[in-house]
Amino acid sequence: MEKIQSALAKARAERDAKKSEAEAPAPEVAQKVTPKPTPEPAPVKVENETKPALSDVAEAWKSLPLLTIQPKLMRQARIVALQGGQEAAGIDMMRTRVLQQMRDNGWRRLAITSPTAACGKSTIAVNLAMSLQRQPDLHTILLELDLRRPSLTKMLGIEGDMSFAHVLEGSRPFAQNALRYGPNMAVSANQRSWREPAELLSSAHIPEVLADIETDYAPDVMIFDMPPMLTSDDMMAFARHVDCVLLVAGAESTTVKEIDICEQDLASQTNVMGVVLNKCRYMGAEYGYGYYE
Repeated sequence: MEKIQSALAKARAERDAKKSEAEAPAPEVAQKVTPKPTPEPAPVKVENETKPALSDVAEAWKSLPLLTIQPKLMRQARIVALQGGQEAAGIDMMRTRVLQQMRDNGWRRLAITSPTAACGKSTIAVNLAMSLQRQPDLHTILLELDLRRPSLTKMLGIEGDMSFAHVLEGSRPFAQNALRYGPNMAVSANQRSWREPAELLSSAHIPEVLADIETDYAPDVMIFDMPPMLTSDDMMAFARHVDCVLLVAGAESTTVKEIDICEQDLASQTNVMGVVLNKCRYMGAEYGYGYYE
């Protein structure tokens, strides 16, 4: 694990050095340029924002149908954060660090992706959502955007014709395609794959759909379970709509080069919060669920 951390740090340092070198102006040019005075910014007229009443938000949450969780199914899916305890300690530590960064920066939308398939990103997304759900003062919404290979309905035992893809398309309301677990966590997923995921995720009305959900439910955190980055352009099509991203790497499958490529691409569109090293067979006592930076 230390070797991976060291390799990542080296790759980032080399990337930053090349970027700084490329962006540095030539000395002779810099001497000839006379800085221009900065013009005064034009006054900006800010419209009065109408926020929903707390009673309306509470009613919106109460009106969502309940999701019944089967503990046995959760154990089979490696969802350890349902009840808390020692098994969930690593996930809870990650939750605390994620919340700290998001609060410090005023972020609410968190995407979780991976370089390739089978890194466990959906498992991390559900575990993090369940860990957040155990904090009663937080409201969390988990949204599935891996539209090529959706898995959350099977993982959570959700039946019926739920489709968050149709919500994004604008053909179905969110309230009829979401379930509530407890008083403060909502899930919207997909029973089937979508025909053109990248086109849907880059469509012009996506901001309006997400803004409506935020207005009606006022979530503290929105978690987006995204598709792998190096298998399609779906993640990059949606990246500009999130505040930050967690990158999940498989301990015995993901290479440092793959992580570095993904970090570079993501950093051009949004904030890279860190890397989670998942599926670790051997860890020292100082590590929890995985390596998070």
